[in-house]
Parts: sequence; C-alpha cells; structure tokens
Amino acid sequence: MTAVSLDRAPAKAQDRQWARTDLWLILGLSLFALAVRFPFLGDHNADIDEQLYALIGSQLWHGQLPFVDLWDRKPFGLFLLFGLADASGLPAPWSYQLFATIFIVLGALLLRQLALLLVDTTTAGVLAVLYIVLMTIYGSHSAQTEIYHVPAMLGMALLVRDTSHPEALKRACIAMAIGGVALQVKYTVVPQCLFFGLWALWGQYRAGRNLPQIAGIAAGFAVLGLLPTLLVGLFYLAMGGWDEFWFANFVSFFLRAPAPMGRFADQYTIFVMPLVVLTVAGLYGSLRMTQPRDSRSYLFFCGMLAAALATVFLPSTVYAYYFAALAPGVLLVALPFLDRKGPVGIVPLGAVTIACIGLLYLPDRYEASQDHRRAMDGLVAAIQPHVDGEKCLWVFDGPTALYTATGSCLPTRLIYPDHLNNALERDALEVRQIDEVRRIMGERPPVVVTADRAFTLQNRDTLGYVTDTLPKGYAVIAKERIHDRGIEVWLRRDLLPSN
Repeated sequence: MTAVSLDRAPAKAQDRQWARTDLWLILGLSLFALAVRFPFLGDHNADIDEQLYALIGSQLWHGQLPFVDLWDRKPFGLFLLFGLADASGLPAPWSYQLFATIFIVLGALLLRQLALLLVDTTTAGVLAVLYIVLMTIYGSHSAQTEIYHVPAMLGMALLVRDTSHPEALKRACIAMAIGGVALQVKYTVVPQCLFFGLWALWGQYRAGRNLPQIAGIAAGFAVLGLLPTLLVGLFYLAMGGWDEFWFANFVSFFLRAPAPMGRFADQYTIFVMPLVVLTVAGLYGSLRMTQPRDSRSYLFFCGMLAAALATVFLPSTVYAYYFAALAPGVLLVALPFLDRKGPVGIVPLGAVTIACIGLLYLPDRYEASQDHRRAMDGLVAAIQPHVDGEKCLWVFDGPTALYTATGSCLPTRLIYPDHLNNALERDALEVRQIDEVRRIMGERPPVVVTADRAFTLQNRDTLGYVTDTLPKGYAVIAKERIHDRGIEVWLRRDLLPSN
C-alpha cells in the first residue's frame, strides 16, 4: 500500500507541473494574440466580410434566417458562430473579435502539438507564436472565416496523423465529424477533408483491412462529414426554405463569374513571398540541414500543405485573405529549417520571428484603425437621426456595420453591398441586381451611402442608375475616408433642415 502511494505521488506532482505549464502557455499565447490584434479590436472596419456575417448572426436571435431572410452563400454554421458571439452581450465588433481570438489561440496550441513531433518544446512554442503572426498578416486579424476553419483542420490532423494508433479508426471518425462541422464554416475545406480521409483510409489498409472494408469505412467517413450539412438542409426543408438554402449553398457558387485577374493576381506575388520562402527553406532544410526525426509525419505535413493550397485555389476568384489557410502547413514544412537544434542553431528561428513580427506594421495599423473609428463615428452621427426600425438606411457601397451601428432596419434581403454592386454577382443571385436596386430606390430610403472608389468590378447598370438618381433627390451631408475610400452619406432632400 505504501509502495503504491509512493509511486503515485510523483506522478500526481508531475501532472500538476504539466497542468501549470499548459496554463502558463495558454495565458502567454492569449496575451500575445491580444497584443497582436489590439490595433483592430473595436474597429468595425478592421475587415469587410465579417461585418455581414456579424449582421446576419445577430439577426438569428430576431428570427431572421440566412438565405431566406438575409442572403449570402456562406454556410449556416458560420453565421451561427457569429450569433454565438453576439449572444455574449458584448457590442459588435468586440463580441466577434474577442470570440475569434479564442480560436486563433486554439489554432496556435494545436499547431504546437503537431510541431512537437519533429522539434523540441522551445521551437514548437515559437512556432505557435509565428502562427498567430502569420494568420494576422494574411487577413485573419479580426474574424475572417479562416480563423475558424483552420483550427478545425489542425484538430483533424492531430487525430488522423498516427495511423498506427490503437484507436486510429475511432479517432479518424471523430476527425471526419470535425471536418463536417468545418464544412459548415466554409465549403472550400473539402480538399483538406479529403486528404485527411484518404490518409486515414491508407492507414486502415496498411493495418490489414480488405477493400470491401475500406469502402465501408469510406462511406462512414462521408456520412460523418456530410451529416452537419444534411441536418441544416433538413432544418430548412422543415421550415419551408429548402429552395433558398439549396440555391445559396450549392448553385450560386457556380453562377458567380470569375474575376478578370483569374485565381492569382499580380499583386499577390510579393504578398505570398514569405510563405514561399519558408516552404522552400523547409524543404531544403529537410534534405540538407536537419533530416526530420519522423519522416512519415513530415510527409504528412507536406500533404497538409498541398491540400490547403487546393482549398485556397478552389474558388474561381481568390482573395488575399484566403492564403491564411496555408500558414500552419507552411510552418510545419519549414520546421527542418527553423529547428533551433539544427546545424545553425537558433539563427533561422530568431530571424524569421523578427522578420514576421516586423511585417505586422502594428503602429501603422493602429493609426489606421483609429482613423476608421473616427470616420465611423462621423458617419453614424450623420445617419442615425434619420433612420430607425421603420425608416431604413441603404448602403449601396460602404460599411455593412452601419446598419447595426445606427440601429437601422434593413431595406433588402441582399443586404451586403457587394451583392448588388459587384459585376461578378450579375447572374449569381435569385433576382436581377438592377431590379432590386430600382425597388429599393423606389421605396425612397431616407439615407443612402455610397463610395467614391469600388473594391470590386462594378455592375455598370446598378452603378449608373444610383449615380444618376441620387443627385436628383438626395444631397450629401457627410463624407469620411475608410480604407482609403471616400464614403458619402446622402440624405433625401425633403428631410434636409430648412434654412
């Protein structure tokens, strides 16, 4: 009895030590993530798309359904995440930005666990820091979709990597379920889910399963992966919104026109160069500097990166923030170069860390964010007196967050400005853009917001109609600059104060 007690005492002490270490690690990464993201916290205009996701997510609690009442083509799960953030009671954008910070720390912790397969705790810890930095550089500085689905992919990787694990099949099933949830954040994770599924099936084949058994397991994987989407579809079927759900999720994606620039714009060349350099350095390091201590895991990481690359380039139009999906794969492939126990010691790891943190330009970003806040305050002050729950603002081009910030009602289910002004969306909606624009203007909204410079290729019909119509019945009452664009507030002339 005494011997058993003495054996257990050191084990319990060691468990407590590990728990304290993990707690300090989580705290340290959380503080670092908050420091890196500090310039953007509280800025409605830290990014563009998330303003729509937050608006639709908040409207869930008012009975407004995505696709039926407010339109977008992102999966239901993404709006549910933003709805959960809104349920915290914090005002937007704090609610979803702090919620997203939890996910970026989770991703860093999961990446560290994968890195420990090849390197020591110090290198793995720095890699977690680099993950937060690279995700921020590549567009996940606030609450873009990548900040949510990338940790899910890392979780899948941890579960399926070791195909010789005694519970490999059970772990793979859990991974496929996670992949199914990730599909409800962004459908383009399909290539990564396929890679993890094929890796797990290959492991089962090596373990002695015959082909009929492999086929049965593959079918089970597919069911687990598709189940969340099937459940959402059944919900919409029961609610009478199946047609809207099907069109938004599985038809409109293929109707959207590709951008003239193709999948890779010229300006992306410099932007992605850090990722390219790290990848090449890692591959070179694996051959010439430090042979990975687990070559099978390193091969798995290379496959992860290739699958993430397929995710980035799956849509016909690729936006810069998509490249955040490459960050974890690039860092893992770069480990033979970054390993502080390699032939040149800590120099590569230190140099890369300093360079990446330098690329953040945090002082400049903080100054830009402060300008955004002041501009947003000015726009809200000009708009708010003229709108309410029945008199609706219409943002033809400008921040979607103005609807929430001013307390305005919503004049259309196509509430995202890009859906009605972007030429690429011309044939990808359930209505003609020009017809919806004419309907909205026919309702004589008290306030209309426009921009002097477009983000995207514009539909000439809708732009021309708004440009011609506004001066006839509206006057500009405020101008502000956000993201280097002039945002103008037009007030209906009969609402102008009399001289």
